[in-house]
Amino acid sequence: MTEPKHVLTGKVREIYEADDTLYVVATDRISAFDVVFAEPIPDRGRVLTLMSAFWMEMLADIVPNHLVEVGLEPIHSLPAEAGDPDWLAGRTTRVRKATMYPIECIVRGYLYGSAWREYQTTGRATGLELPAGMRLAERLPEPTFTPSTKALRGHDENIDLATARGLVGDVVDEIAAISIRLYETAAAYAVERGVIIADTKFEFGAVDGRLTLCDEAFTPDSSRFWYTSDWEPGTDPPALDKQFLRRFLDTLDWDKTPPPPALPAEVVTATRARYIEAYEELTAHRFPW
Repeated sequence: MTEPKHVLTGKVREIYEADDTLYVVATDRISAFDVVFAEPIPDRGRVLTLMSAFWMEMLADIVPNHLVEVGLEPIHSLPAEAGDPDWLAGRTTRVRKATMYPIECIVRGYLYGSAWREYQTTGRATGLELPAGMRLAERLPEPTFTPSTKALRGHDENIDLATARGLVGDVVDEIAAISIRLYETAAAYAVERGVIIADTKFEFGAVDGRLTLCDEAFTPDSSRFWYTSDWEPGTDPPALDKQFLRRFLDTLDWDKTPPPPALPAEVVTATRARYIEAYEELTAHRFPW
């Protein structure tokens, strides 16, 4: 195998290429409102890596995924610029290359976030008709597939199914059906663990012509998690995900554009704790670092 070479720096990931595989390093950088903060969240990258691997293994009978292996031991195969081999352990995943579909695949089970804001104004959510009188965080009549664009710069924009079809073709029907099945399966499991998955986001690509789950799955970055004991329609449940950080930022006099404000040490510590708590609650495994 050829020596891996660096090919991409994302907001929170570093990508290295070697033959027909990629090494994805999930750093501890964190972003909110599409802005990357200077302060890392310790072990955040490990939580995302281990949680994604857990879910992809659990859900592999629904759709293939890009995962080849997760490097839990010190990683010596990447260039020195990637970081110390011990630091790379648990943050590095080797995956199959995929031709990615240019949409974000969002499934919502509860009325929250941008869907709630739209509903308050129009009575609809991401273009879908909903019953009158619904409340914040209320469970939707059924899980809904609500795609969005994948913006290289700026914010993603919600789109309807027809627009998504124009971007990716008729495979969008398969993507929608599989996205909902993934969500329903994971949500049913999570409720048994006392956790609600309010919504989540997937990315798909094609590997050898087959639809393949890529990127991450059911992490605190890509999903909203609430304890079932905290959930009550009409209230804003405490979050086991990045929403905790967003709520703190909403208390500041900041216009959500760079440069970001500094994150206090207590916010960094509390965010890390929530990420690890989400991992342990949903996987039933103790976080190993």
